Amino acid sequence: MILIYLGCTAIAAFALALVLGLTGAAPAAVAHAAFAIGALPLIFAAMSHFVPVLTRSGGAEPGVHRLPLVLQAAGVVAVAVLAGWGPGWLLHGALVAGLGATGAFLAWAIRRGRASLGKPHPGLAWYLAALGCLGLALVAIFAGLLWPAGYGALRLVHLHLNTLGFIGLTAIGTLHVLMPTVLGKPDPQAAPRLRRQLPWALGGVASAALAGVLPWLSVPAVLIIGGVLVHTLWCWWRSWGAATLFGDGASASLFGAGLGLLAVVLAGGAHGLGWLPGRPAVGGFFMLFLLPLVSGALAQLLPVWRFPGPMSPARAAMRARLVRFGALRAVLFLAGGGLTMAGFEAALALPAAGVLMFGVALVVALAGGGAGRA
Repeated sequence: MILIYLGCTAIAAFALALVLGLTGAAPAAVAHAAFAIGALPLIFAAMSHFVPVLTRSGGAEPGVHRLPLVLQAAGVVAVAVLAGWGPGWLLHGALVAGLGATGAFLAWAIRRGRASLGKPHPGLAWYLAALGCLGLALVAIFAGLLWPAGYGALRLVHLHLNTLGFIGLTAIGTLHVLMPTVLGKPDPQAAPRLRRQLPWALGGVASAALAGVLPWLSVPAVLIIGGVLVHTLWCWWRSWGAATLFGDGASASLFGAGLGLLAVVLAGGAHGLGWLPGRPAVGGFFMLFLLPLVSGALAQLLPVWRFPGPMSPARAAMRARLVRFGALRAVLFLAGGGLTMAGFEAALALPAAGVLMFGVALVVALAGGGAGRA
């Protein structure tokens, strides 16, 4: 039930971020509403589902399932402070809580890897790298709060390690496992591809993190991370083709998320070279990547979390409701994000409509799913 709760609150957090953005709230509050309240706890929940799969071990312990709730509570505090609703010193407590939860989760994932039945799937290494990036991101912003002179540079390090590091690495590592599951078709090259790509991805993330201090590093960051994404998308296209990828609402959303992240990486490079303001790139990351990624992943995972075990009619019915119009939602997210980054703020209505569509589908699916099981 915690996994289902976090899936639902992620969509609510995205809606909150859109509302805050439309009402002129501080950009930092908008970003943390989407990332710290919605995406980050949900990613931890997804990791708690996938780490046992990647290590061929039993399900996560109850204490591990509660760690995302700690992170979400810290995110609520951060948004309250950044929106001007609470005193600034509360941020220190939220950061300490976030570091503690991240460290505990990383230690659990390492233990599961060491106790794996056979060699763990290479996707686990992507999760460990992503968690390391999150820990470094939290340390960087904590240092920035204690050292105001270095806050600007450390804030950029925090931003890039969170977006491209934690979320980006987790997403790419998960998509290699999730996309074949969504399509019901094997991908024998997924594991070798993950092994080859990880050193490159880490180099790209490191370049992006340091680009706030050395702007010229934006160029290698774009080339490396963009290359990893193009390689992944091309392999999917070559293996399964457009009809298969776009024939299912979940896979269409996930493929759209990959395209969106590629666009965001290019926009981030333009920002690093001074050709584009930073705020559109952050908003683009949310609309072009995070929204299609989370909606596509939840369309596949929520039915499994709601009805664990073998496939059942109730699970199939719930999935069918969630994947319906998935391709249309992906188009709304990508079109709205692209137009918003180009300066058409009215285009925010497009991703807002996509979030509303998925929220309604989620409510109907959960209500129908409960009836189906009964």
